[in-house]
Amino acid sequence: MDSRKIAAVLALSLAAGCSAPQEADETAAADDPVRWKMTSTFPSSLIQLGTMGKRFSDQIKKVSGGNIEIRFFEPGALAPALEGFDAVSYGAIEVGWSTPGYWAGKEPALQLFGAVPFGPDAQEYIAWYYFGGGQEIYRQLYAKHNIHGIICGVTAPEASGWFKEEIKTVEDFRGKKIRFFGLGARVLNKLGANSQLLAAGDIYPALELGTIDGAEFSMPAVDYDMGFYQVAKNYYFPGWHQQSTMYEITINLDAWNTLSETQQVQIETTCGDNVRFGIAEGEALQFEAMKKLEAKGVTLREWSPEILAALEAAWLEVAAEMAAEDAEFARAWESLSAFRRDYKIWRDKGYL
Repeated sequence: MDSRKIAAVLALSLAAGCSAPQEADETAAADDPVRWKMTSTFPSSLIQLGTMGKRFSDQIKKVSGGNIEIRFFEPGALAPALEGFDAVSYGAIEVGWSTPGYWAGKEPALQLFGAVPFGPDAQEYIAWYYFGGGQEIYRQLYAKHNIHGIICGVTAPEASGWFKEEIKTVEDFRGKKIRFFGLGARVLNKLGANSQLLAAGDIYPALELGTIDGAEFSMPAVDYDMGFYQVAKNYYFPGWHQQSTMYEITINLDAWNTLSETQQVQIETTCGDNVRFGIAEGEALQFEAMKKLEAKGVTLREWSPEILAALEAAWLEVAAEMAAEDAEFARAWESLSAFRRDYKIWRDKGYL
């Protein structure tokens, strides 16, 4: 090889050697390490409701190769359990772990992304969310509050309540003080109950002391761990108010916009995996918990057709009233209802 060819090869080698680190530096600059804090509505020890949030925190660190660390903090450590919305919106904390159903006072329509009375199961729910227009509405609702929301977990149907006394008729709801979540609480109020929302740690003592007459919280596996069977023996099914529940991470929108596209995709993808995990784990856990509860003397009861019909009629009244009061609720409710009408064509023919 003559001297001119050797010089050319050396020049190309030097150029390649110089350009590669520069590109790497640019990528590194775009993917600056993320060190964020995440406040939670649920304790990390609470199966599914809390453990899914902790799992996300662990998984995003692995998926990003340590570039993204979102540290899970227990309820009350950074913000009270039910005040994560404001903390994230204002940027005091970068991330929150919760369910949209807790933010009725901020955006009533967000409740439709938490759980819907007589609503869809998990697969229909996420079908609407991802492909039926739900995600667009959800993101727009949060953007108004300087928040980027990501659905980051979905769980199986819940039970619909623990009661010290058996509920035999619709009239038995009247006057009862019941801890209840989300839109279902408004349904019970329609039937004369006095519903109230209590954080997880406040439910057992309220039920034990008689401050409340009944309470719903979650699925059998969760309720078993909460120990409700020690203070009430009538456990009702099905969970008419929560046939599936979506959980979320909320991220301060300004903080979200500082991330590179790669980092955003890593977070979104990790949440997608958490959805898969939550559905599978939730379905697998319940039957063993139900066996344990029966062994503790709990009676697993089913609502009568008459009571379910009354609950559903009350829900449709509530939905109509809320749609009349709030345009965003009306938009989300119509989107979900339209999707469910069309989905029924497939469901009725495609499934046993």
